[in-house]
Parts: sequence; structure tokens; C-alpha cells
Amino acid sequence: MSQQVVGRKPGQRHTRSWMVTQISKVSLLYLIITVGAIASMMPFFWTVVSSGKTISELYRYPPTFWPESTQFVKNYSEVWTTVPFGRWLLNTTWVTTWALVGGTLSSAIVAYGFSRFRFPGRDAFFFVTLGTLMLPVEVTLIPTYLLFGKFNWIDTYYPLIVPAWFGGGAFNIFLMRQFMLSIPYDLDEAARIDGASSWRILWQIILPLSKPALATLATLGFIGNWNNFLGPLIFLNTESKYTVAVGLRYLQSTFAGGSAVVSRPQDHLLMAAALMVALPCLILFFVGQRYFVEGIATTGLKG
Repeated sequence: MSQQVVGRKPGQRHTRSWMVTQISKVSLLYLIITVGAIASMMPFFWTVVSSGKTISELYRYPPTFWPESTQFVKNYSEVWTTVPFGRWLLNTTWVTTWALVGGTLSSAIVAYGFSRFRFPGRDAFFFVTLGTLMLPVEVTLIPTYLLFGKFNWIDTYYPLIVPAWFGGGAFNIFLMRQFMLSIPYDLDEAARIDGASSWRILWQIILPLSKPALATLATLGFIGNWNNFLGPLIFLNTESKYTVAVGLRYLQSTFAGGSAVVSRPQDHLLMAAALMVALPCLILFFVGQRYFVEGIATTGLKG
């Protein structure tokens, strides 16, 4: 009896040691994730807290964890009254909506051609399209500006919207093509036997099955267009036509709607404005998170 008990002890010790090791690894992993999440959320938390402080409290040292005298309503109201922030939000919504619709639809159509049709030079043309990703924006900025100047599009929203309707960008095309390649060709063949055209297959079969990828494009496209700073800065000159990204820079350097130069820091107002600008992106990401993750995970299963 004693020999059997003694014989089981090394195995029991090994099992117990293995369990302790696994629990330690999992605990360490969760600790690292928790610390990383807290560190990532600190700038956002500080933005929220700072948007409710007075300018003197914001620069006080040591800093306060929460506003002693909350100024949330006053600060947010001052942002709306100091500059035409509401107008900038409408401008940004207008540009983002049309650029998002155009970019998503056109990239899906182009990706459908690359993934479903066979024609001479298809792969070479696709690689050339991907090659444009390596071109910095600064390389094409001056020729693009001169081209839009010939069209009399400077100080209009056309340079921010129209290009999105012509392919939607190489990355969007690549993402949609990779996802469409994972859809079985048998569905296309069955639809063609029933008399469906290529357009009908796209609208009634391919696009409904590509909802995760479309949601991913919509999320990335919305964030990219909403936060676009360089485009509006280059092509828009009138204050009333600014988007919120350029408006934040304007708010930083001007006061009272641009009629006077700032004589004191306005960082508490910048925090409030930045939070209002970031809020739509945060809401969209959390609402479409499931489709976003699914689209990223599924894309590229076939090459």
C-alpha cells in the first residue's frame, strides 16, 4: 500500500507543478493585457477629464484626477459658439458619407472583376494596382493639385469625394478581392445556369456574402475620411467649408471664429472638441466590431 502511494507521488507532483505553471502563465498574460489596456485608455481618459476643467486647473501641478469644479457644459458650449463647429461637423458628415459610399461600392466592383473574371494581364494589372500602395501621398500631391486646379475644383469638396468613386484605393480592392476569392465559384456557376448575369451575381450573391468585408471597409473608410487632415487642408480655403480635422487646427490657432489670434492657451477647449470629433469613430467601431473582426479574420483564406 505504502509503495503504491509513494509511486504516485512523482506523477501527482508533476501534475500539480504543470497546473501551477499554466495558472501562472494565464495570470501573467491577463496582467499584461490589463496593464496594456489601462495604458492605452489613459490618454482617452485624460482627454475626457481635461475637457471638463478650467484652463488654470488643467495646467496645475500636481494634476487633479477629476475636475474640482466641472466645466463640461461650459467648455463644450464654448467650442460650439467660438467657432462654427456644427457647420464643420455637417461638412465632415457630407464628405465622409459620399466618399464612403463611393469607395466601398467602387472597390467592391473592381475586386469582383479581379476575383471572378479571367482576362489577359489580370494578375499583372493587379500587382501594378498594389504597387501604388508604395507611393507616398506627397509624391502625387502636387500633380493632383494641379489637375484639380484645371477642373476648378479647388475650395470645393470634389477632390475629397470624386477620387473615391474610381476604385476606392488599392488597399480596399485588395481586401475585397481576397475575401471574394474565399467564396466558392460553384455559386456563380449555379446562378449562371439559372440565367443570372454577372451584375446580378454581384448584387444578389457576392455582395450579400461579403458583408463582413464590406463592414470592415466601411469602418476603416469612415475613420479615414472622418479624420482626413491633409486633403481638406490642401484643397479647402474657406473657413465655412472646413472639416473637423482642419477645424481643430483652426481652433488651436484662432479665437472667436478666427477674428483674433489666441492670446492664451485653449487646450481645455481643444480637449472638448477632440472628444466630440472622436466620438462617432468610437461608436461606429464598437457597433461594427463583430463584423470588423470577422472580415479581417476571413480575408486571405485563399490567395
